[in-house]
Amino acid sequence: MEKRLEVDIQVIVHATEDLQKILDSFKQVFDIDVDDFTVKELQGHFENTIFLLQCKLKKKKSKSFVKTIISQIPKTDLSFLKEDLENRCDDSALFLRISKQGLVQRRIALADEDPVKLRIFTPTYSQRDVVKTYSGILEGTV
Repeated sequence: MEKRLEVDIQVIVHATEDLQKILDSFKQVFDIDVDDFTVKELQGHFENTIFLLQCKLKKKKSKSFVKTIISQIPKTDLSFLKEDLENRCDDSALFLRISKQGLVQRRIALADEDPVKLRIFTPTYSQRDVVKTYSGILEGTV
């Protein structure tokens, strides 16, 4: 993986969830430290506390993160991603959502409900090359 990669991570942690458990999961699965996250405390609709976790990974950390995702995501999910790349790419970025619950259980799975939102970015100068670039990244050849 020689291209420049950046990864943006965003997670909403509800009042009923354990913030530390989610942060610990990122450390154990992806080797991302608590200090890499910014934590914003927000107020929910019913005045409950909600935390917004955000993290931006660059250089070695982003490449390591992407390698981990590719190696741990189930083959069926990986095939689905490759087939659906046109719908998941925009402005040189690939958008993924993985299961927050799965992450706490130390496994990676695609999810649409209450997910960990990921934006993987690599500079692509031609829009038609975006799908080809991310297909290569998902196959581990770029």
